[in-house]
Amino acid sequence: MLTLGVDLAAADKRTAMAAIEWLSDRAVVRDLILDVSDACIVKASQRADKTGLDCPLGWPGPFVALMAAHQSGHVTIAEGEGEGAQWRRRMAYRLTDEVVREKTGIVPLSVAADRIAHTALRCAGLLAMLAADGQDVDRCGGGKIVEVYPAAALNCWGLTHRGYKGRGQQVQHADLVTALCAAAPWLELVPRHAALNG
Repeated sequence: MLTLGVDLAAADKRTAMAAIEWLSDRAVVRDLILDVSDACIVKASQRADKTGLDCPLGWPGPFVALMAAHQSGHVTIAEGEGEGAQWRRRMAYRLTDEVVREKTGIVPLSVAADRIAHTALRCAGLLAMLAADGQDVDRCGGGKIVEVYPAAALNCWGLTHRGYKGRGQQVQHADLVTALCAAAPWLELVPRHAALNG
């Protein structure tokens, strides 16, 4: 079995992709590519059994409805509802985000209100390209394409899940790779891949 993981950014630069082959006794990182285009992701996902995208695959339903109503000038909000933080939270966070927060204590970026929206816009175009290529795009995770959240996975595995992102984190990246390899001795990184922790 082959899985593809994509750390999607708003542009090709800073987008990374890795392929992992799952064998009977180990998992082997076969490819690691940096500065990846949408076309490259579509092509690579053709041979993968599952493709995980580190990006929200959609927006909160209530937010989408609000934007559509706002566009047509027909927003109606129950008295006192639009002023409350709870109402804004419902607009900003998807059910997926709320489940991640409940299970891990991690508050995901809001696709409706944070910088991750730029990446989600790219992702919407990418999902359209994947679907046009004949790939099963079910945003609920039932198809070939799934949404992944690495920080939540690291948290569930008992590994460092905060403070490892960004440039200048080489020591944290190296420590995280070491901890991951210790926790999953069946994961095989070739030296070139293990060195890409900066």
